[in-house]
Amino acid sequence: MKTVRVELGKNSYDIHIGNNLNKTIEKFFLQGKFSHIALLVSDSNVGPLYGDKIKRVLEKAGFCVVMFFIKAGESSKSWDVAKQLYTEAIKSGLDRKSPIVALGGGVVGDITGFIAATYMRGVPFVQIPTSLLAYVDSSVGGKVAINHSMGKNLIGAFYQPEAVFIDLDMIKTMPNREISTGLAEVIKYGLIYDKEFFAYIENHVREIFALNNEVLTYITAKSCEIKAAVVSKDEKEMGLRAILNFGHTIGHAIERETKYDVYNHGEAIAIGMVGVSIISRELGLLDPTVVQKIHHILEICHLPQTCHACTEDGIYQDLFHDKKTIGKKINWVLLDEIGKVHLSDNVSELIVRKAIKSILA
Repeated sequence: MKTVRVELGKNSYDIHIGNNLNKTIEKFFLQGKFSHIALLVSDSNVGPLYGDKIKRVLEKAGFCVVMFFIKAGESSKSWDVAKQLYTEAIKSGLDRKSPIVALGGGVVGDITGFIAATYMRGVPFVQIPTSLLAYVDSSVGGKVAINHSMGKNLIGAFYQPEAVFIDLDMIKTMPNREISTGLAEVIKYGLIYDKEFFAYIENHVREIFALNNEVLTYITAKSCEIKAAVVSKDEKEMGLRAILNFGHTIGHAIERETKYDVYNHGEAIAIGMVGVSIISRELGLLDPTVVQKIHHILEICHLPQTCHACTEDGIYQDLFHDKKTIGKKINWVLLDEIGKVHLSDNVSELIVRKAIKSILA
């Protein structure tokens, strides 16, 4: 088993990466100073696969487990579903030391973490991610949120989990599309932080889709290490952590324009990374050959590079609903070269619109 430490002072925690982590999870809960009632949140896809299994692990550790399954999909990151979860927590008698456990992908982790952060002003929160995207991104770093009709993740908090358990065996039930969407975030880490890691991904795509355990362990651990390094220096996104948003400003606008129903998160981020690489090229920051390398890696990872069902004006206006926009100025993460980015709020509308046109199918 590989362990990655997220150093955040009193909020520090471990990410456990391995196969069949039942004993590790049981030991953690046995040693934790928790109340005996736990709320296990999953969704309609993951819950039937792994809900009873994790419930039994928690019961072996002495917990009375209440399970609640939300509908799978981005639409569940809503205030209405949040209210249902609050009601379940109150009815079940959860107190301030009762753990709330997220078992699922990014949607489950985000809304469950939001509930844990706000129920009784904060209760223990544990992440058991089940998708590649959740393994490498959404389960790490403490960003929790729900969506608003006018924008994604606009209502949320920074709230760190007590621990993250990444069981690589769970990836075996994941369709290839979900592998691809997780790879978008893995590729992002190479682009913003580590040129050698980018090359490793490019050279091991076949093994990734073949679910080679050694390669999966490496890309998961490396992604978590990069994110942990960034978050440890800037927990609440006052500066450096913003680099993790590479591709996300345009990506979130695409998700909103398509009503979260055409592209999943990683697919939208892939298109967003193409868009912002074009902005970087147009500003004279990025060699055009790097844009071609980005096109190539997205292609071999089966990720889209253009979007349907969107308009130039729609995407452009949606950019200003992004939570990273301050004083009507968008804080862009721009690419200088593979492994190096910088932040800038000085990009003209003309260049942004040119990039948007380039990604419209």
